[in-house]
Amino acid sequence: MMIEFFMAMQPPSITHQEKKVTVVNKKPRFYEPPELADARNKLSAHLAPHAPDIPISGPVQLITKWLFPITGKHGNGQYKTTKPDADNMMKLFLDCCTALGFWKDDALIASLVVEKFWSDRPGIYVCVKSLPEVPRA
Repeated sequence: MMIEFFMAMQPPSITHQEKKVTVVNKKPRFYEPPELADARNKLSAHLAPHAPDIPISGPVQLITKWLFPITGKHGNGQYKTTKPDADNMMKLFLDCCTALGFWKDDALIASLVVEKFWSDRPGIYVCVKSLPEVPRA
């Protein structure tokens, strides 16, 4: 199975690491600030139409290319080497894909390719591929 699509959108720059903590009855309680909840909802709304009818249950390769709007002196297609960090922004993305049923568990992702670019066409390119199961020797 292969799912490939482009979501024309302003990629979220807030990351899962921006959760907040408060203390209730002397116990820490984590919560999502409104900006993080908005980013989760936005990603989920753009991803939902592409979710498969049946979640992938074997090894998965996920390729994403995050295209951020050009600012300053950056050129179209130039790698983005500023925040958000690629690993941090993927946590929210993976959580959304898992909740929408792209795969049974994000532990199935055996190959993950993440790239960030400046672009005159902002959005997120996504390619999800089932990888072959390698028989045990």
